[in-house]
Amino acid sequence: MSRFLIQFAYTPEAWQAMVKNPTDREAAFRGLAEQMGATFISLDYCFGDYDGVVIFEAPDSKTALSIVLAAVTPGHLKATRTTELFTMQEMTDALKKAGGVHYPAPGR
Repeated sequence: MSRFLIQFAYTPEAWQAMVKNPTDREAAFRGLAEQMGATFISLDYCFGDYDGVVIFEAPDSKTALSIVLAAVTPGHLKATRTTELFTMQEMTDALKKAGGVHYPAPGR
């Protein structure tokens, strides 16, 4: 399974609702991921342009996309960014494969 990182930012209305009625958003996302055949890894909050990050494993990119679409549909998120993650072994394999070919730079 491939791993994915979703960075997300809540709307001001979502923050207001969560302050009024704190809920376990990790449980909600875990349930969504599992319904769609993915495996939840973590949900963490952070400082910066995004309010938090979720990491999960999905069988393919279409499943990951479906999870993101389902997560944004309620309208409580103002921004998301999804990134596929690669293990060190996957990166090493890709580096070896790339090193076995020649690709000329422009103008050379």
